[in-house]
Amino acid sequence: MKKAGILNRHLAGALAELGHGDGVLICDAGMPIPAGPRVVDLAFRAGVPSFAEVLDGLLDELVVEGATAAHEVREANPEAARLLDERLPELAHVPHEELKALSAGARLVVRTGEARPYANVLLRCGVFF
Repeated sequence: MKKAGILNRHLAGALAELGHGDGVLICDAGMPIPAGPRVVDLAFRAGVPSFAEVLDGLLDELVVEGATAAHEVREANPEAARLLDERLPELAHVPHEELKALSAGARLVVRTGEARPYANVLLRCGVFF
């Protein structure tokens, strides 16, 4: 058994299959999940695991070359907005409806237990070399 890193076998396997340019949507419990992408639902109960915990864990595992969040996060969820700005300095913002449309092209959706609005981000995978 792994003793470090991501232990969830479904998530670890899905991350290993990602390639350059693939999208990963990290979303709160209320984000509509598009049909098509592989989904790893980590939600255990409201707030568990948090958006911050999942984002930090995935950023430890992935090379990210771009990220997109909803404009609305700035006003509706300032804590998530600060977190995203700190972790993803080149973050792009689009209207929430556009983020939902973009998420349909994601290869992987990771659902958190976050219960605050707009705690969602679409990551675009990079390469480590």
